[in-house]
Amino acid sequence: MSGKDKFNKPWGFFVNLHQENGFIVKKIVVNPKHRLSLQKHFHRSEHWYVISGNGELQLEEKKILLENGTCVDIPQNAWHRISNLGSIDLIFIEIQRGSSLKEEDIQRKEDDYGRAD
Repeated sequence: MSGKDKFNKPWGFFVNLHQENGFIVKKIVVNPKHRLSLQKHFHRSEHWYVISGNGELQLEEKKILLENGTCVDIPQNAWHRISNLGSIDLIFIEIQRGSSLKEEDIQRKEDDYGRAD
């Protein structure tokens, strides 16, 4: 399946760029001064490539500064969160790989928008 469906979120939006068996490619846009949930996934890992803006990744207990050109790997079952620290959109490409790529494969520990489990 290939398509460009846009999904609005309280922190910004994502667009599904491409999907095949075992992987999905997304473009994710995080609005300035917003962040995603502190979350983990049970059935997939993720690879991120920042293409615009800057921010911070919390990966388990580590904090990693992100800027244009930064690549990071998010292992399956690892707690992670990305924050946009800047005044422009933080845009990154996410490649998900795993046995289940459903949006429901998420556990939220903390969330600024009241969605924590």
